[in-house]
Amino acid sequence: MRKSTIWLLALVMVFAFGGLLYLQVTYVSIILKTSNDQFTETVKRSLLEVSKNLELDETKKYLEEDIQRDQNSFVFQSSQDAQDLAQVINQEKYQLQISDSDGSVSIMQKREYTSRIQSVPANPRQSSANNIVNTSRDLQKTLKDRYQYQQELIKEVILNMLYTSSLKPIQERVDFKKLNNYLKAEFLNNGLNLPYQFSVIDKNGTVVYQSDDIQKDRIASDVITQVLFPNDPPSKQNFLRVYFPTKDDYISSSVTFLVPSVIFSLILLITFVFTMYIVFRQKKLSEMKNDFINNMTHELKTPVSTISLAAQMLKDSDITKSPDVFKHISGVINDETKRLGFLVEKVLQMSLFERQKAALKLKEVDANDLVVNIAHTFTLKVEKYGGSIDIDLQAEESSIYVDEMHITNVLFNLMDNAVKYRRPDVPLELMARTWNENGKLMISIEDNGVGIKKEYVKKVFDRFFRVPTGNVHDVKGFGLGLAYVRKIIEDHNGSIRADSEINVGTKFIITLPLIKS
Repeated sequence: MRKSTIWLLALVMVFAFGGLLYLQVTYVSIILKTSNDQFTETVKRSLLEVSKNLELDETKKYLEEDIQRDQNSFVFQSSQDAQDLAQVINQEKYQLQISDSDGSVSIMQKREYTSRIQSVPANPRQSSANNIVNTSRDLQKTLKDRYQYQQELIKEVILNMLYTSSLKPIQERVDFKKLNNYLKAEFLNNGLNLPYQFSVIDKNGTVVYQSDDIQKDRIASDVITQVLFPNDPPSKQNFLRVYFPTKDDYISSSVTFLVPSVIFSLILLITFVFTMYIVFRQKKLSEMKNDFINNMTHELKTPVSTISLAAQMLKDSDITKSPDVFKHISGVINDETKRLGFLVEKVLQMSLFERQKAALKLKEVDANDLVVNIAHTFTLKVEKYGGSIDIDLQAEESSIYVDEMHITNVLFNLMDNAVKYRRPDVPLELMARTWNENGKLMISIEDNGVGIKKEYVKKVFDRFFRVPTGNVHDVKGFGLGLAYVRKIIEDHNGSIRADSEINVGTKFIITLPLIKS
């Protein structure tokens, strides 16, 4: 699959996932906003009902006070009125019409009354008819007087409420315990079974009353306000403020069913991103592996051809008669055989990466002795290019538990790279150093070669990676040496890092656990 196709597929999938997440987040935000509006509207409706209940209580209170004050002020017009009213306890229905003196109708009522005549007149039939007519007339007069009195009484109460109620302190007008009960009842009736906190404030914002457990630092952040007595003058109005500490949890509970959907979408998106990363990484490794195979095929042809040509020359009897020529051809075969063996070793190193972990034959090794032996082996090679090698063994504890062959190859690779990437115009200076730090053994191989650019320092340990050198290919390689070095060090529970600067040199620092740890 071409890289452009992979990128196109990745962009389409990212766009699809992004659109899905956007729709889900938008839907969640709409639901939260709608739930919040519904919650606020429900609370306001409940507070309005509470305000009406308080007004009704105040009206009832005024009526009771006036009736209590004037309960003895109403008297019948005459003793005969009282006697006639007491006698009317019959179970007959009367249509009563209350009229003023000018003949206009004031009220029409239909009530049930019972009548009982205590004295028996001389003429029963005539007396009974007269008594009924007189009683009806007297009853109409009595009810009219009482109605007019009650009408004046209610007018007086209304005037009292209009001109005196707002002058009283809110503490005298409202029973806060009853207010709390009203709030609780209205909230439950509207399906809001939530803890709440409330306070009563005046027009200046002064707190007149507040519930015991109210949170003063949060009451102003998210409160709902209602005027307690809307008909009061604006300068005398008081306000009820209600705060719900668990409002956010209550509203968010309306979208909990969408949380798993969002989480699964995020998991799918992360999985897709990781999958695409693996695809690109594997494609890159596949390309580098193909390059390696192509280079390896080309490199293998050269020694094989040389050995084949040398073998054919040895068949010539004239060559066998010349010892110098025979020795030269034998040397060529020997050198090309070593070169072929080196290439095969590189292939084996590559196969090592296909396994999860190398098969290590661990044993106790003194790191100082190992560094000295490898440095001595490289002394002649370094001096061949007019350079020098320096050894600084500062590690007092140098016993490590490692595979000697692989660790030797690691140090050999690092020193060999120092020789390969030397600066032609500067004598090579190579230093091998050991020391202890934080209970571990530290080994460094430092040179004054060409160095590595900063952007490539972390990549030099990747398989098949080689630092770009343009069209210059004076150093042969396959990008496996440092990858092999890092794998072996990590298999020994150690670490390696590189510090480098262009035209200054490179320093590789290895950290290995001591045998005691």
